[in-house]
Amino acid sequence: MDITSVTSYRPARAREDLLLATGETFLAGGTWLMSEPQPRTTGFVDLTTMGWPALELTGEGLRIGATCTIAQLVAWAEGRSGPDVPPAWAAASVIPDAANALLASFKIWNTATVGGNVCRSFAAGAMISLAVALDATAEVWTAGGGKYTLPVADLITANGENSLRRGEVLRAVDLPEHAMRSRVLLRKIALAEHGRSGAVVTGRVDVDGECVVAVTAATERPVVFRFPQVPDAAILAEVIEGAPGYYSDSLGVADWRRAVSVVLAERIRGELAAEEAAA
Repeated sequence: MDITSVTSYRPARAREDLLLATGETFLAGGTWLMSEPQPRTTGFVDLTTMGWPALELTGEGLRIGATCTIAQLVAWAEGRSGPDVPPAWAAASVIPDAANALLASFKIWNTATVGGNVCRSFAAGAMISLAVALDATAEVWTAGGGKYTLPVADLITANGENSLRRGEVLRAVDLPEHAMRSRVLLRKIALAEHGRSGAVVTGRVDVDGECVVAVTAATERPVVFRFPQVPDAAILAEVIEGAPGYYSDSLGVADWRRAVSVVLAERIRGELAAEEAAA
């Protein structure tokens, strides 16, 4: 749509270009910014011109540049572009599943960015589900020239809200190697066949046997549970049912989100337990 309030655009090419003037906001893919009126926004500062690498394999894991598109991330996970996926990184297989939990066409995938999905912070943000499932951390650049890191699960504070202050920029999302080496499953449900996810549950088992289960989309912010090993059904059902933040909207009521999250978590638990027994 036409954003008639915007009267200026400038590409950012250096750190000093990221200082926002009154009325300016950051632009990456722009798939949300261009979807509805932005009456308080008079200028865009383009992050895609910063030249950040989309994907980097480091000694600590996978670094996803904030301006990496969802299409680029999926293509890498499927072995179609970018650096080779290390054979031990079994968790890369969950990346296409997470992308498909996003209510978006392939055209959106080619424009929408991983960082934009995280920073918009909707409960059903598919890249949030992926990041939380894999213990991702966010590197944030501050307006004063500094930086800090925090778990993506802590960055999200409510449905559509996060802890970023004005002028702060998400530089990258880092997926640690220990999580990339884990076995991960993602299950989702929506009221409509091609509707926005009403609940997303992820579960993973690390090499040391630790089990991590996370609920997103069904709760206003990510909820993460950690167990020393795959828990039994009763324990898992209790913690998932008691998770905080289940909410109601036009795409599902809180009681439904709670109930289906318990079911999805149990399906994941059963599959992971069977794999553990067979190993």
